[in-house]
Amino acid sequence: MKLIDGKKTAQDIRAEIKAEVASRTAQGVRAPGLAVILVGEDPASQVYVRNKERACQDAGIRSVPHRLPASTSQEELMALIARLNADESVDGILLQLPLPKGLDADRCLLAIDPSKDVDGFHPESVGRLVQGLPGFVSCTPAGIIELLSRYDLPTEGKKAVVIGRSNIVGKPLAVLLARPGRFGNATVTLCHSRTADLAKECREADFVFAAIGRPRFVTADMVKPGAVVVDVGINRTEQGLCGDVDFEAVKDKCSAITPVPGGVGPMTIAMLLKNTLQSWRQRLGLC
Repeated sequence: MKLIDGKKTAQDIRAEIKAEVASRTAQGVRAPGLAVILVGEDPASQVYVRNKERACQDAGIRSVPHRLPASTSQEELMALIARLNADESVDGILLQLPLPKGLDADRCLLAIDPSKDVDGFHPESVGRLVQGLPGFVSCTPAGIIELLSRYDLPTEGKKAVVIGRSNIVGKPLAVLLARPGRFGNATVTLCHSRTADLAKECREADFVFAAIGRPRFVTADMVKPGAVVVDVGINRTEQGLCGDVDFEAVKDKCSAITPVPGGVGPMTIAMLLKNTLQSWRQRLGLC
């Protein structure tokens, strides 16, 4: 069994980004800029934002934090997004979700300039992904494909099952797995709560991607010998953090597996930085 170490891979990616930024800024090019908007006092969101800001600092990316009170109005938030859209020193805009009650997250996400949509959530970004055009890919699915590539686990010609149909992970991941390429070209089944025989679908898969948000949902009897299992879930239980896969039961049955924590999670921030780097290159003509 091969352990897919997302923490180590994310560190490698962040080091690569840091080296490129350092080389460019040494030549007089401005550093990339990522604006992060946090509204309210949600404890989990505060932790996520601090981690993103720290990752930016480590990689040489200028973090531009905007911490707003929960009382912020929709109009004030929209005005801030408009200012950041117009700011030439800002390459990416990240709106930390969830927003406090009374604020329309969809309206805010639609207002972000697609050329600065480093989260990959804007309909234009999603549309470009579906049509196979260049653009920003949602960070978690992009991180999963990056892991497959760096661990040389090609999906071409294989059967892949994605459990979970969220707009952030399941749907874009299914599109990525089906697009042309060595780490695409899979026959993809997108499973969810209404799938008739989910265990059967999983047992027939060469790759299982679990993103359903249910602790240890994928058990050993759902995995065929030699399959690759990617656990996207992170659940807080009385026994601590765990994924959507029963890791201890499944690990000896599969050929490769991601742990939780330390698997897909660290890749999400790494790909956010990579998307910011991509935007920076495009905006300054560094491609």
